[in-house]
Amino acid sequence: MEGPQAPSARPGGGGDTVTETRLAESWPCASPVPLACRAPLCAFPARGGGLCVWSNADPAGQLLILRGHHDPVTAVAFGNTGSPLLVCSASRDCVIAWRLDECREQALRGADPRGAVLGALLGKVACVRYRPDDRAAAVCAGNQVLLLDVEARSVLAQLQGHQGPVTAAEFRPRQPHVVISVSEDRCFKVWDCRAASLLYSSPVLTAAPLLSLLVDEESQQLVAGCAEGQLCVCSLVESHCYRCVTRVDLRKKVESFRARTVGPRPCGWPDAPGRGDSVDATLPVLALAGCDLARVRGPDQGLLPAEGAHCLWIGSSTGSCALNLASFDLEADLRYEDFRNLSIQVAGSCAVMSSDDKAFCLLASMFGGEIVLLEVDLAALVRAQQRPVLGTPLSVLPSSRVLPTSPLHFGVAAERRPAPGGRRRTAARGAVRDQPLLFHHSVRSSGYTAAPHAAAFSRKTAVKGDRDRTSGPRNAHRQEAYPSERSVPTALRRQLAVPQGPAAVCCVRFSGDGRRLACGLASHLLLVCDAGLTGTPAVFSGHDGAVSTLGWSHNGRWLLSASRDGTLRLWSARSREAVLCLGKDVLAQPVRAAQFYYLDTFLLLSSGCELLLFKHHADARGDEMRRCRQRSRCSPVFRLPMAGAAEITCLSAVNEFYSYLVLAAGRNRAVEVFDLNAGRSAAVVAGAHTRPVHQICQNKGSSFATQQPEAYNLFATTAVGDGVRLWDLRTLRCERRFEGHPSRGYPCGVAFSPCGRLLASGAEDRHAYVYEMGSSTFSHRLSGHTDTVTAVAFSPSVPQLATATLDGRLQLFGAE
Repeated sequence: MEGPQAPSARPGGGGDTVTETRLAESWPCASPVPLACRAPLCAFPARGGGLCVWSNADPAGQLLILRGHHDPVTAVAFGNTGSPLLVCSASRDCVIAWRLDECREQALRGADPRGAVLGALLGKVACVRYRPDDRAAAVCAGNQVLLLDVEARSVLAQLQGHQGPVTAAEFRPRQPHVVISVSEDRCFKVWDCRAASLLYSSPVLTAAPLLSLLVDEESQQLVAGCAEGQLCVCSLVESHCYRCVTRVDLRKKVESFRARTVGPRPCGWPDAPGRGDSVDATLPVLALAGCDLARVRGPDQGLLPAEGAHCLWIGSSTGSCALNLASFDLEADLRYEDFRNLSIQVAGSCAVMSSDDKAFCLLASMFGGEIVLLEVDLAALVRAQQRPVLGTPLSVLPSSRVLPTSPLHFGVAAERRPAPGGRRRTAARGAVRDQPLLFHHSVRSSGYTAAPHAAAFSRKTAVKGDRDRTSGPRNAHRQEAYPSERSVPTALRRQLAVPQGPAAVCCVRFSGDGRRLACGLASHLLLVCDAGLTGTPAVFSGHDGAVSTLGWSHNGRWLLSASRDGTLRLWSARSREAVLCLGKDVLAQPVRAAQFYYLDTFLLLSSGCELLLFKHHADARGDEMRRCRQRSRCSPVFRLPMAGAAEITCLSAVNEFYSYLVLAAGRNRAVEVFDLNAGRSAAVVAGAHTRPVHQICQNKGSSFATQQPEAYNLFATTAVGDGVRLWDLRTLRCERRFEGHPSRGYPCGVAFSPCGRLLASGAEDRHAYVYEMGSSTFSHRLSGHTDTVTAVAFSPSVPQLATATLDGRLQLFGAE
C-alpha cells in the first residue's frame, strides 16, 4: 500500500466504553513507531520520510501529509499553545517545525507544505519536546540533549552527561528553564538551560532502561517508567531534593486490581478470559500522561476529590491503566485482549493523553503496520471496575440514636437508671447498728504530736477547687487552644533514658489533658512521666510480659494496659495499683489490644478472633483489712467474631465522643468495620496491606483543637514493609500512601496530630518522619535517636511530639 487509507471508526467490542478509529493499515514501519497525540490531533510517520497529521474534528477525516525529511521520522511532538499550533518532527537528517494552519492552507491550494528546519545532521533523535511557550524545543540525540531556538533556528544549549542514549525529556511548566531527562543509563538528570549546567543527577533507579517521563506539577511529582514495568515517583518540592517517594510495580498493581474487581459487568462488556487464555508478559511503560478523574468520581467520592482524583494515564504494550498519584493504586485498567474486536492486541508504540472524561490511546502494532486511535470513556470504564458501593455511608459521627437492641444500650440504660435502694441507704445512715469497733487509723488522743493550731487554718493547696484554678506560667498554656498555624515539632527539647534499666519502649500515650505521658516497656513495667519528661516517673508493675498496648481513660483517672502475658490490667493513675485484672480465667485467648470505649463506659478488647465488649466498674478505695479483695468488677456485654475467624492484630475506636464504629485488623491482611449500634459487621476491606496490619490510628483530634466533621473519618493503617495508608471511612478507599520511612522488619507506630494536618511515623533508620496530608513524601526527618523509633505520640494540647526507641529512650520534640 502506497499511502494511508481514510480513517474508519468502529466500536471496540466494549459497548460505548472503547471506540476504535483505524488510521493506517499494513505499513512496513520499523518498531518503535514515533507517535504523538493532542486532542483532537494525532501524528504518526508516513512512507518515505513523511509525517501524517489527522484530526477527529475534521468531518471529512482527511490526513494532512507533511514531507520534508529524507530519512524516516524517529520523533514527533505537538506544541503546547493553541495559536499557532505547532508540530515538530525529527529524523537523522534534520529537525523540522511545522505550523499546522499554514500547512493546511498550502495543502488546500495544491502546494507542498513547508516547515522550518531547526537543526540538521544531529544523529538519531529519540524524543522531541516543546517548551511551554513553544519558543524552544528539547531534542534528545544520542547521549545529549540539545535546546533549539524555534525562531532563531539556533542551538541555545548543549546538555551532556548521560552515559547512555537519552530516551525522553520534559520541561517543568512552572520553571521553563529547567529540563529533566531520562536515559538508558537508568537515571534522570535535571538541567538549567540558561547556564547549561547540571542541577541534579539521580542514582540508578531501575534495572531496566528508562523509556518515558512525566512532570506533574499538580502533585509536585516526577514519574519515570522503565522497560520492565517499574515506575519511579520522585518529589519535585524544592526542599525534598528530588528524593524518591515510591516505586510501583505495574504488573503487580494490575494483578491486584483485577483480583479485587468484583461485580457484574455492564451490557456489552466482554467476558474476562480464563486462566488458560492469559499470557505472562512484561508491561513496558511506553507513554505517560496526566489524567483527572474528579468528574468521574464525583464530588462525594473521597474527602478531597481535587487531590485524590488526580491520576496518571499509563500506556503499555498490552493495555492502559489509570494510577492514582496519591494512593498509588489503580483506578481503572484497560487490557486490549479483553476487547476482541480491536485491531491491535499488542502494541509496539503508544502515545496517550486525557481530556475531560475521555482518554485517548494512539497505538502502533508490534507485528504489523496498523495504527489505530482508541477513544476511552473513563466514566464507563471506572464505573464498570469500581468496588461495590456501600448502601449506607459509614461515619464516625453517629447519625441516629442508640437502638434498644444495641449492645451500647446497656451502658446508656445503666447511666440513666437511679441508684437502687437510695432512700433506704440514706435512712440507714442514721441508724445505729451493733458491730465490733475497729480502728483502721491511729487515734489522736493527746495532741502532743500534732501540728500547731495555727497550721490548721493555713490555705489548703490540694483541694479540688484550687486544682482547677492554677496560677503561674507552668500550666497557663494548657488552657489555650492548639495553634492553628503550621507548627511542626521538629526541634529536640529533651531526652530521657528509662530509669528501670535499658528496656525497649513498646508504646507511648499522652493523657487527654496533655500533662502526662505513659509508656509501656518490654521489661514488664509501665511508666508515667510528666509531659515535659521532667521529674521521676511513676512505676506500675504487675505484668509478666512486655506491655504492648496502653490507653488513658477520658477523665485521666485510669490506665489500661495489655501485655504479651495475655492479661489485661486496669490501673489507678493516682495510687499506681491494679484495680482490675482479666486473665485466662475470664478470657479464652490472650488479649492483643484493648482500650476504653464510649466515653469510658466500656472496655473494648480483642481476644483471638473475637471483639469483646465489657461493662466495668473501677473502684480504687482500699480495704486495709482485706487488701487481696478486688472491689472492681466487669461483666461481658457483647462479642463479635472477625470475618474468616482471623486473629485480630489491632483495633481502634473513638473514646473522645460517642461513636458506634470500631475498626479491627486481622491476620488475613483485612480491615473490618463493626457497627456496635447494630451489633454486626458493617464492611470489610480485603487486602488492605501486603502484610498483616499492626496498628490502626484514627484521626481523633483533641479537646484543644477543632477540625471539620469529615476529617474524623480519616484513619491510617501500617504494616511492616508496606508503609502507611490513609483511608476514608465513608468510602473505604485508600486516599494516600506514605512510604518514605524504612520499616522492613520491626513494627513502627504512627500518630495523628491534634489538628489533623500531620502524621508522624517511626522508622528503623533511627529517625522519626513527619508527613503532611497533602503530600505522599515526608516533610521533616527528625534525628537525635540512637536506635529504631518504635512509637510516636502527639501531645493533644501543644505542638509536641514524643518518640520512643528500641534502646529505652524517650525524646520530646517541640515547635521552633
